[in-house]
Amino acid sequence: MGLFGFFKQPDINQGVEEYNTASGAVLLDVRTPQEYREGHIPGSKSVPLKTIDKVASVVKAKDTPLYVYCYSGARSRQAVNMLQRMGYTNVINIGGIAAYSGKVDS
Repeated sequence: MGLFGFFKQPDINQGVEEYNTASGAVLLDVRTPQEYREGHIPGSKSVPLKTIDKVASVVKAKDTPLYVYCYSGARSRQAVNMLQRMGYTNVINIGGIAAYSGKVDS
């Protein structure tokens, strides 16, 4: 990775494509319940960042591929760090829905 590769933002559109092809993967939306109701990526599960410790009710196996997003990418980055500390081993921050160009459910 080059010097500036560290600053590269995740590409949510590419992340959703990867999620769609990953067997058994879960798409986690870590925004607030209100933000989720206002529009979310189809198939995503709402687990707000402030209740991320309750993720086991949605994702039991610690090796499940988790694709995590929020609005801008900041909360999803925090969530990925927290999930990794909780023992989840396959966690990917795909960034923010603000940059998403696909279909959104509300």
